[in-house]
Amino acid sequence: MNRRIAAAAVVLGGAGVFAQAPAPKLGSSAGIPGLIASTLVFNAADANKDGVLTRDEFEAAIARWFTAADTANAGSVTRDQLTPALTAALPMQSLAAMMAPAGRGGQPQTPEPHTAQAMTAALPAAAPAKPARPRKVLVLGRAAGFVHSSIPLAAKTIEALGNRTGAWATTISFDAADINADNLKQYDAVFLASTTGAFLDDPKDEAGTSARRQALLDFVRGGKGLAGIHAATDSYHQNAPAPSADGRGGRGAGGGANPFGNLAPGATLAAAMVAQGDRNGDGKLDKAESSALADAWFDAIDTQKTGRLLASDFALFGLLIPNPSDAPVPQGPDTQVGTWPDFNTLIGGYFKFHWLDPQLITVKIDDPTSPLTAMFHGQEFEVRDETYTMGAKSWSRGNMHVLTSIDYGKMSAADKALESNPRADHDYGLSWIRREGQGRVFYEALGHSERIYANKAILEHLLAGMQYAIGDLKADDTPSHK
Repeated sequence: MNRRIAAAAVVLGGAGVFAQAPAPKLGSSAGIPGLIASTLVFNAADANKDGVLTRDEFEAAIARWFTAADTANAGSVTRDQLTPALTAALPMQSLAAMMAPAGRGGQPQTPEPHTAQAMTAALPAAAPAKPARPRKVLVLGRAAGFVHSSIPLAAKTIEALGNRTGAWATTISFDAADINADNLKQYDAVFLASTTGAFLDDPKDEAGTSARRQALLDFVRGGKGLAGIHAATDSYHQNAPAPSADGRGGRGAGGGANPFGNLAPGATLAAAMVAQGDRNGDGKLDKAESSALADAWFDAIDTQKTGRLLASDFALFGLLIPNPSDAPVPQGPDTQVGTWPDFNTLIGGYFKFHWLDPQLITVKIDDPTSPLTAMFHGQEFEVRDETYTMGAKSWSRGNMHVLTSIDYGKMSAADKALESNPRADHDYGLSWIRREGQGRVFYEALGHSERIYANKAILEHLLAGMQYAIGDLKADDTPSHK
């Protein structure tokens, strides 16, 4: 059962003096302060910067921050003493650097071995349709904006699905130049693995950019397939100025230097550490309490008991941090506009807002009769991921056949409130198919986190979606709103 963390504290368990206490409880959703803190803590605690946080690294970081706060060598620290030490250890500037667009130093192209192993273990054994002939798929993993750590895993997942079932052969590329008319002739479908930004464009080659764009459109409209996952819709859109009170226009959302407002992760973490680690009720945290807290927190997050956590796994840390009701929400109006209308229509829309990983959502099956949703057996299911909503003007059931969507009615009022200017109809699609000329398009919004690729039902959904895009699996793709 999923439980929301009480605002006061989480009762922690562990060894020694904590032996009789209950284990920590993960909440059903996390607030912005906790999730930002989780990102900064991971980055600061990952001592060797290998993208994996071990128990030893996490416990060493907590011990290091305790020592920095205990300037008087008293053996215990208060919340006020912890706050400046943690603020220095978790600078907000590092978050801005992590969110900077890609383009310097290339992209990782190999998934972490344990995530690839988890994906391989979840692969379906057979495809739902027999290929009409040998098929080939081109996976493009180039991101021109934010680079998701799951891109290499998404690419390998498509390759593994094809290899395991014999449904297609795969070529993986991180070079946008491979999207050209001559090269595409050999493929039956293109898969966009969380491409972001203007992923086909070359700012120094206007003619080449135009040729790539046209090649992709002609490829699909001429009878081939396009599929995309997660940040394939975080492409070719940008902020437009939001209207001001006088109607003459103003600054768009996120236009300030710090899009996170007055959030203070150091103070947030200090409050949680004292509230959840103080076992003798003295309002302080001593060294033994600090060490036990670190151990109990890691146990709560490491749900698979591997002793190793990726950043997407560690996002669960945000569920251990109480969400202050008065915390500012860094989301603005729906000011997004598309920059390549043909692509925006082709893929089904463009990204506007997301609940942060590991937000718990309920996935609703919109078309339980479709062969693309057969693996869900008509049953809703819960999943944790960074969950997208689309710009209201870009997404419509009149443009696509919706397969799954968010069960918005099952979200808490607090979670709903994180999105300002939500759609009036509260309709948020997660996966869909559509016709484009003679071709076919499949999109799945989940896929930010590596854990998604170890979900067997979702892999079966991807497999069916790919076979639809290729043309081997027939399905009703009439728009949901006729």
